[in-house]
Amino acid sequence: MSPNQENYLKAIYELRHDQRKITNKNIADILQVSAPSVTEMLTSLAKEELVRHTPYNEISLTEKGTTIATNLVRRHRIWEVFLHDKLNYNISEVHEAADVLEHATDGMLVQRLNDFLDQPERCPHGGLIPGNAPLTDQSDQVLVEMPDNSVVQLKRVIDNHEFLMYFEGLHLPLGSQLIVKRHEPFEGPIIVETTNHEELAISYKAASYMFVDLDEVNA
Repeated sequence: MSPNQENYLKAIYELRHDQRKITNKNIADILQVSAPSVTEMLTSLAKEELVRHTPYNEISLTEKGTTIATNLVRRHRIWEVFLHDKLNYNISEVHEAADVLEHATDGMLVQRLNDFLDQPERCPHGGLIPGNAPLTDQSDQVLVEMPDNSVVQLKRVIDNHEFLMYFEGLHLPLGSQLIVKRHEPFEGPIIVETTNHEELAISYKAASYMFVDLDEVNA
């Protein structure tokens, strides 16, 4: 299997755990490729019985595809933790480096790396690491869908390079508490307030890549 095919399986896996409908557009946005490229790859993956792709644009992983994707995501996220925590890569740099390393990592190496890191439960982007944390715990909601005046905690973000460059500029560490002040009309920015009483305008698209939990004090 080529690295490109593996990246598609990982993207579908991540979208599945975002609890949103998986579409060609969502996959294209994450992988930053064209819609025709997505269609072509999905056709190829379906022939290999890794993906189901119906004429009604319902995309899902088969059991075989899920097994492969889960192992890939596990290796990828463990490498991201190592790069971020031990080599001081920042959050926007770890994805591409981990992409290279995961394809050359066997089971023994990833297990020893995992033990060295004390079995981390989340990657630097907040994604749960399969095998280390129950995936049922990942029930975060998309920031863009949170109502005005809700108090939320930023839990994780999508692993997309263009978005992560934008996200770094917001200076919002994972775990930050935010108050959703208002949604500007016509898919304008989402205005949030930080614990420092600073207001930030987060673009509509970026807010759809950010996942939150209702804060305990607001629950």
